[in-house]
Amino acid sequence: MNRNLQTTAAPVAPSRAGSLRRTVAKDFITNKYLYLMILPVLAYYVLFHYAPMYGAMIAFKNYSPMKGILDSPWVGFAHFESFFNSFYFWRIFKNTILISLYSLLFEFPMPILLALLLNEVKNKTFKKTAQSITYMPYFISMIVICGMIKDFTNSGGFINTFFVSVMGTDGQAMLQKPELFRSLYVISDIWQRIGWESIIYMAALTSIDQEQYEAARIDGASRMQQIRNITLPGILPVIVIMFILRSGNLLNVGFEKIILLYNPVVYETSDVISSFVYRKGLLEFNWSYSSAVGLFNSVLNLLLLIAANRFSKKVTDNSLW
Repeated sequence: MNRNLQTTAAPVAPSRAGSLRRTVAKDFITNKYLYLMILPVLAYYVLFHYAPMYGAMIAFKNYSPMKGILDSPWVGFAHFESFFNSFYFWRIFKNTILISLYSLLFEFPMPILLALLLNEVKNKTFKKTAQSITYMPYFISMIVICGMIKDFTNSGGFINTFFVSVMGTDGQAMLQKPELFRSLYVISDIWQRIGWESIIYMAALTSIDQEQYEAARIDGASRMQQIRNITLPGILPVIVIMFILRSGNLLNVGFEKIILLYNPVVYETSDVISSFVYRKGLLEFNWSYSSAVGLFNSVLNLLLLIAANRFSKKVTDNSLW
């Protein structure tokens, strides 16, 4: 009996494998142009995201360019221990967490709110004009954006002058005040990104069945009731996915903007993990130490992404995987 089972079961695996190969080959032939279009994207991620992972091992070595990555001596977790025990650890970790949380609390909802407001506008000309105006700051160079922020908040800048006349402040350059740096960073981020990030929510709003609104209006529902009971549930899956992705980058505060805006006077509230890695790696040439700090940051982001995905899956049944 067992011999018969073995002899009949043997040819099944090759046939299934052959069928799978034929299916894959047929799919490649049918969608060859789509696969050709995705090749540059795959090449980008392989070359600039996966291939550099090989160099992450220098976080566990005393890297020397003369010796190379493989021949540099191993030091284990020495750089991690040095970072955790350093004076700067709690300062930069706290600043990174606070700026990230402020961005999540205040910046994340703003594109959703803008999309909801624009969705209620019936005048198409005004709607398109408002969209174009809110999109514009996103396409301005970061260097130009930071230069504008500095000019506007310097002594004599129009924002600073406004606060002097209205609130009676001292007129000192606002970026020289540690207590104002986080607020300026988050507010300027909202101004720069709100229009661009609202696009995905505007697209999600177009997928909602308009008959639901007609039925709600017949039942006497107000606009706020329609937004609460139809619009928000309709775009909730998109909001959840965007929230998960944002949580995975929670600690990735962009060092470009931080570096262009901060100065030693405000290091106390502005220095974050990414700017610390920049100074240690590129300015002080301490590559192994900065790699250890960057690797620590990446691992934390990965854990936050997994946690946010699990939480979303349990609460809303929407998740990335």
